[in-house]
Amino acid sequence: MKRIALLGMPNTGKSTFFNRLTGASARIGNWPGITVDLLGARILLGADIVEVIDLPGLYDLHGFAEDEQVVRSFLRGTPVDLLCIILNATQIDQQLPLALQLRQLGLPAVVILNMVDEAERLGMRIDAALLAAGLGYPVCFISAKYGRGFHETREQLRQSLRLLPATDRAALDSELADDEALVSEAEKLVARAVHMPRLLEPRLSERIDRVVLHPLLGIPLFFLALYLLFQAVYTLGAPLQDGVAWLLEGVRDHGLIHLQGLLPGLLYSLLVEGVYDGVGTVASFVPVIVLFFLGMALIEDSGYLSRIAFLMDALMARLGLDGRGFVMLLMGFGCNVPALMGTRVMRTRGLRLLTMLIIPFSLCSARLQVFVFLTTALFTPSQAPLVLFTLYVASFLAAFASALLFKRRLGSHEPLLIELPPYRLPTFQQVLLRGWHEVHHFLSRATRFIIAGVVMIWLLTHVPTGVPVGGPETLAGLFGSWLEPLLRPIGIDQQMAVVLLFGFVAKEIVLGAMAVVYGMDGTALAQLMAQQMDTVQVFSLMLFILLYTPCLSTVATLRSESRSLVFTGASVAWSLGVAWLVSFVFYQGARLLGY
Repeated sequence: MKRIALLGMPNTGKSTFFNRLTGASARIGNWPGITVDLLGARILLGADIVEVIDLPGLYDLHGFAEDEQVVRSFLRGTPVDLLCIILNATQIDQQLPLALQLRQLGLPAVVILNMVDEAERLGMRIDAALLAAGLGYPVCFISAKYGRGFHETREQLRQSLRLLPATDRAALDSELADDEALVSEAEKLVARAVHMPRLLEPRLSERIDRVVLHPLLGIPLFFLALYLLFQAVYTLGAPLQDGVAWLLEGVRDHGLIHLQGLLPGLLYSLLVEGVYDGVGTVASFVPVIVLFFLGMALIEDSGYLSRIAFLMDALMARLGLDGRGFVMLLMGFGCNVPALMGTRVMRTRGLRLLTMLIIPFSLCSARLQVFVFLTTALFTPSQAPLVLFTLYVASFLAAFASALLFKRRLGSHEPLLIELPPYRLPTFQQVLLRGWHEVHHFLSRATRFIIAGVVMIWLLTHVPTGVPVGGPETLAGLFGSWLEPLLRPIGIDQQMAVVLLFGFVAKEIVLGAMAVVYGMDGTALAQLMAQQMDTVQVFSLMLFILLYTPCLSTVATLRSESRSLVFTGASVAWSLGVAWLVSFVFYQGARLLGY
């Protein structure tokens, strides 16, 4: 099977071309000697089955950033039949040195000039024949976003694979020409093959940036945009979530219920009350996750995400992070999982790990549901908004404090190097394909961990048999009694300790667990909470739920993205320790003050 590797600088439309070339057949691959996932797909190109690999964006092969290391490791250890070098046509003078550098590897290649439509609007004219003669490679023009030139480019790839000889290994160990020589050659080639207007008119992107990057207006506008995104996601996602939950409940009540008489009691309970209900609870949130991915794909592909990173970089640098870390932290307020996956854009491993360490402190939508219930039950309508606001502030403070403590060990001092691409309106197909890839990756990775978690919780509440489910004589009850001495100093009793065990699987399960443990739900449960707990206990409980061990999906994503069991365990332990300490200080302090 032949293999094509896509290479190019960030923001050249490489991933857009990959999605158009491969459709919805992409998969995540773990390649030998490489510590990050690469996107790959198998396609039919002519009469050959071809594997297409989307490599991380890089600026050159000399760098020491993780992106460059990944590319070098891949090319050194993986046979490649054809390089597909994707350049931004509007920045050909800046990007051509990379193509010249890649030429020294001795691998067959095709150069694709993307965004030719934007280049034409700027008044640029590029002579493909002269450029191809200077490079020694075929040159194709394309607009990956709209599909212009796609079929011609696909045919060129087919012909190149058929005519050019395959090389088993890139010549990475040879001495590469220095950057000055490459820049000089690129300048001569651009002078021959590219016509640029003497004076470029201010583009729409530049006019928009005068507002969105304004020192005073930029950050407030960003928070407004983010607020509108979250509102749109949850406004559209809530009915869809309820619909999925209703559908799953209908299947359970009208379909699976018939299995009760066919299966042994324990087996039915395990499959339906354990696996089905547990996985179904998480599955009901898939619409929100899908919409969130689509929204973030829209923001990123439009060019605005890089502006957000630029705006917040100075502040985050003091915490050992950069502007992208702040973006990921905010993404975590929707769902921690896509935020953790979004750290792939970071160029150093230390910076990525530090960002992943603080993301679980974000007040995700699942926790928000629990807090809304508790604030409604125990606080007045005037107090409840302030309580929720305080929890959001506590979330930020915990994240920033953690970053400050670990920035010397994990933080990066590398300046943020980020290109501000022109604003573009992504096509519906482009956003949909990107969202689908991310959702598919999330579901395929996390499902097995969720199933394992819900089975564990079921066992805790049903063993031994012959006693009330979830009662003090079950394993869950025993764990609750063991945990009570640890949790009592923060105002959490044995029953609530059992509830918190469920929260490890998914924070959405907390409310259901409370209903099981206390034997009631809805208004009756809220009234019982108000009778058994005072406001100090409830706020301490909410602080603990906010900061303690993240859900199983988040833990699975931490393990997958960090590829380190040690880091995953340390991150979980740190969250648990911070949660207990913060709740202890608040609870004991409030009691000392007479509350």
